[in-house]
Amino acid sequence: MIPAADRTDVSWTDPTCPVARTLDLVGERWSLLIIRDAMDGARSFTDFQHRTGIARNILADRLRRLVERGILDRTTAPSGRRQLYALTDAGRDLFTTIVALRQWGERHAFAPGEEHSVLVDDSGLPIRELRPTNAHGATANIETTAVVRKG
Repeated sequence: MIPAADRTDVSWTDPTCPVARTLDLVGERWSLLIIRDAMDGARSFTDFQHRTGIARNILADRLRRLVERGILDRTTAPSGRRQLYALTDAGRDLFTTIVALRQWGERHAFAPGEEHSVLVDDSGLPIRELRPTNAHGATANIETTAVVRKG
């Protein structure tokens, strides 16, 4: 991962806010869909293009940015003909974020009974709903949390 102080390709929307910085790095629609597809096994340019339908020039730009920002690693395939992409540890750390977006979408972006995909665990059961908890294990929400500056 490139240290935040060394990033020249990003102008921070709000330099002290982790949410804003995260969105500056990966918050663009196509980037999140590329990350989602990498989590689901996409590795090549063609894989990403077929899954997302993204234009080639936009895909090339987003893949380059995700590599530069430490979200994806790029290697040359054994054939030497194409580039392969894999999530870095930082990219894999976005799993919870992608699951949270998915679960929000399941609750708020579909009509009741409307067909949609479901994320399941290795036994085929749907993933339980993510809920933040406080230091004592109790559910945390906007009424029980506050943002403070950490130096």
